[in-house]
Amino acid sequence: MIDRDTIDRIYAAADIVEVINDYVTLKKKGVNYQACCPFHNEKTPSFVVSPSKGLYKCFGCGKGGNAVSFVMEHENITYPEALKIVAKKYGIEVKEREETEEDKIRNNNRESMFMLNSWAAEYFVNTLHNTDEGISVGLSYFRQQRGFSEATIKKFGLGFCPSSGDKMSQDALRAGYKEEFLLSTGLSLKSERDNSLFDRFRERVMFPVHNVSGRIVAFGGRTLRTDKKVAKYQNSPESEIYSKKNEIYGLFFAKKAIQQQNYAIMVEGYTDVISMHQSGVENVVASSGTSLTTEQIRLLSRFSKNITVMYDGDSAGQKASLRGIDMILKEGLNVRVVLLPVEHDPDSFARSHSAEEVRDYVERNSQDFISYKAKLLLSDAGEDPIKRSEVIRDMVQSISEIPDTIQRSLYIKECSRLMNVSEDILLREVAKGRMRSLGDREAEEFVNRESRKYWRKREEEPAASEEAEHFGNLTIGSSLESIERELIYYLVVHGVKNYDFREGRKLIPMNVAETIIDEMSMDNMHFHNEAYNKIYDIYREARTTGRIPQPDEFTSHNDIAVCDAVTDLLFIDDQYSESEIWTKKEVHTTTESEVLGKGVPKAIQLFKTKVITGMLAELQAKLQDESLSEEEQLDIASKMAQLNRLKVMLARKTNRLTI
Repeated sequence: MIDRDTIDRIYAAADIVEVINDYVTLKKKGVNYQACCPFHNEKTPSFVVSPSKGLYKCFGCGKGGNAVSFVMEHENITYPEALKIVAKKYGIEVKEREETEEDKIRNNNRESMFMLNSWAAEYFVNTLHNTDEGISVGLSYFRQQRGFSEATIKKFGLGFCPSSGDKMSQDALRAGYKEEFLLSTGLSLKSERDNSLFDRFRERVMFPVHNVSGRIVAFGGRTLRTDKKVAKYQNSPESEIYSKKNEIYGLFFAKKAIQQQNYAIMVEGYTDVISMHQSGVENVVASSGTSLTTEQIRLLSRFSKNITVMYDGDSAGQKASLRGIDMILKEGLNVRVVLLPVEHDPDSFARSHSAEEVRDYVERNSQDFISYKAKLLLSDAGEDPIKRSEVIRDMVQSISEIPDTIQRSLYIKECSRLMNVSEDILLREVAKGRMRSLGDREAEEFVNRESRKYWRKREEEPAASEEAEHFGNLTIGSSLESIERELIYYLVVHGVKNYDFREGRKLIPMNVAETIIDEMSMDNMHFHNEAYNKIYDIYREARTTGRIPQPDEFTSHNDIAVCDAVTDLLFIDDQYSESEIWTKKEVHTTTESEVLGKGVPKAIQLFKTKVITGMLAELQAKLQDESLSEEEQLDIASKMAQLNRLKVMLARKTNRLTI
């Protein structure tokens, strides 16, 4: 367990902009930063980071929190794991008390697998450098055949797995790692003959695969044997911590260079990436031993909207470059293609050229996708009209994938010029393609127009339309969620404040938090929203010691739902004061005390009314049970009568407050 002092140091050191910028490219806008949200797919940025508050908030999907909760959410890891990642970034030593048996039981499979992978990576590195076999086979391959320097080998954590069938597995077991995790990570396999373990990667040079935050999620192993029956590459299987469609090899090492240069170079293999990095070109990644996927494109788009695809100059490389183009276009990214000389692949090209020469070659030879595709396909079609029409249909298909209307229009013009085909014909064909793949084109364009209007309005009046539904405008018809949200807003943002409650001609001084807690405790009521209920319980317990919780106690809470809820409320408060909201609703108040004096009691009465209405509905449903005795029916009827009287009384109070 991590001690409180260490946690406090981590939070004090963590710069939320620096932490999130490791995962998403943030752009400054006013006092805050913006980006497209990493938690859901969107084209218009709705993800906001506030350096002054140390919080982030997505106004699209609703997620929010602080630097640590962002890492938790993004990496899908536990609170202690996220703390360790942030601590490592700032060089903070994490002090933990000795684990109890209970703590060990709580450690989930994911963390155990990460720990095992970390151990295995060190094991492979040690085998490469400190065993005769590792030096003569593995290190010789990396140094002599690939030309990797010691610095490069160390940077990428390259290693070697022993050739003896089960040495790594047995060493792992002796080190205390469990068989179940050796199997679930794919480091070991089990013999069908005698159920013994053996090494998946035996006698292979090893390439660890890091996720975007630098944790090792998988391995790739390359055989150095020439036997055609042996697979050249062996990769870790899918697991709880590794999904190959979601990982991009080299992104952890390339993300800063991609952000700085505002484009990524996509290659095919591990050694392509490593050689390019060694040459000094670091904005290079690979699709992690699989065909390019939508998930990989979206991950890469967080760092740049520009991708240059680099493949071998042979025909296989050219066909490979075409497969991913439509997928990249569909995600709204800009794609260019660069083909290397026929005698080269990215690995050999990087080893025989300096960084300046590689960059110069990319700049001079990269082509816009439409020019590249047209040249490639037309060279095969020649003058055959049937083949040329097929090429045009292929081009139309690619253009129809582009989500941006203006960009589509420009590509149609260019395609018309290259293909010598009427622009009107291409426009109609692209429209048909979009109708087939996306449905009604007119409906889609309408939604796009409305969406643009919506986001323009939000830039001018952030969150005003959303808050009008909830704050200062509650009625008996408001949803229970809306009423609970307003009550929690008063508790978290204004709990420490006092207000004057008007009872007839008297003004009675009241405290916001005490009023809410007393009123709810009086009737033994709780929130239905679990996160709100946890926040309420913290306030209730703190009150017994005379303590008032501060908002940062919730934004650093280890429950992500609590963190989300309070972040949401704090961003509301950042943009609007309650008096502004109420003034817009034409409830003409002049002081914060008057606003709270109306808002808090009204929200409490409406909450109680909603809860009572729910209880009445439950009792009414019970009353329909024909098996009930007469005595039970009378008891239910009596309870319903009491609740109805209370409901009428609350309605009168609410009506007076509204007036």
